[in-house]
Amino acid sequence: MHIAPYDNQNKPIVDADDPTVPLNYFNIVKLKKGEAFEYQVPGYETCIVPATGSVDVEIEGVRFDSLGNRGEDVWDGEPEGVYVPVGAEALLVCLSDEAEVFIAGAKYDKVLDPFDVRKHDLVQYGSDDTKTHRKIKHILGQKQQDKVGRLLVSELFTVGQGGWSGFPSHKHDTNRLPDETRHDETYNFRFKPNWGSGLQMLQREDNEPGDAYHIVDGSTICIDKGYHPCCVLPGYEMYYFTILGGLTQRSLVQYFQPTHAYQIETIPGIKDMIAKFK
Repeated sequence: MHIAPYDNQNKPIVDADDPTVPLNYFNIVKLKKGEAFEYQVPGYETCIVPATGSVDVEIEGVRFDSLGNRGEDVWDGEPEGVYVPVGAEALLVCLSDEAEVFIAGAKYDKVLDPFDVRKHDLVQYGSDDTKTHRKIKHILGQKQQDKVGRLLVSELFTVGQGGWSGFPSHKHDTNRLPDETRHDETYNFRFKPNWGSGLQMLQREDNEPGDAYHIVDGSTICIDKGYHPCCVLPGYEMYYFTILGGLTQRSLVQYFQPTHAYQIETIPGIKDMIAKFK
């Protein structure tokens, strides 16, 4: 499902128990200097990630100061995040002139401890040599696997201008270990320059026609089932904020589309990318 950009007025774009991706939660909060925003999401663990700007964060008396270091856009610096336990009250206060903050969430039933992830804690992989032109920066990834319940949060960048991502085509909509896990997935896209655009494919069955969505700067995509590669027009760079919520476990097990699965052996670095979604 494609949700076109709109002024959500700091209200969830993907709320708790969403009919398409019930395991996910997503909000975009926009603040000006000195403004505050408070939230809690019962039944969901969340992660606060400034897209741009800087905020102070307080989670039930635990402070994380000066989160976020990016200026003009998501290409202008490294991501940072704060993990918010299930149902906890979180307070954000804007330090910079303006801030745009992503709040990602996944359904979970245990209360863990809050912590922050700073730019020196990031795990990054992918290279300019990868034919699918993808570089991934994990905010809540393999490094935090013992601190988080079911939530995976990453930022994905196309490398260079134009290209495909999420290929070989894969899905993760059915719990059938060891071959596949059920993980709902939500994306928010940005383009550089911001008048760029791309295409999100969603193919429900192998070798059967599927759906395609025209994605623009600020588009949100909710993926409930099917194979889902995406691409950006030549001459533009693409970024997407990625939320994954697992049904029974955090580690993602992708099932690759049988028609294209052989290309796992031909794309440099793709096996390392697959292994790191833990």
